[in-house]
Amino acid sequence: MTIDRIRTITLTGGEPVVPEWPPGQASDDWTETEWRGLASADGRLVGGGWEGQAGTLLLDPYPYDEICVMVSGRIALVDTEGGRREFGAGDVFFVPRGFRGTWHTLEPSRKFFFAYLTDTEAV
Repeated sequence: MTIDRIRTITLTGGEPVVPEWPPGQASDDWTETEWRGLASADGRLVGGGWEGQAGTLLLDPYPYDEICVMVSGRIALVDTEGGRREFGAGDVFFVPRGFRGTWHTLEPSRKFFFAYLTDTEAV
């Protein structure tokens, strides 16, 4: 492999993707855009930048394993039993496939993300 395979990942570089969620899963004010700057050869590992406005998204279950690196803003994850964790700029966290709960974007937020998809989700 050569140096031309090395990728620079930026918050708004790459292909913009607006995920579609089933009716009732996202609050009316939920908006998000993924900027997919990389994908592995098999399409199962994707990553790039993400930005979203305040809103909520029901994740029952979370569809993939994801590492998040918060750049700005604040989010909270609340599990189905009421457990809550908040993350802001500088925080790095992992959300496992199968997590059940709600993603709350508390204020306009940006992050880098790296997600490992199943075979059926691969891009």
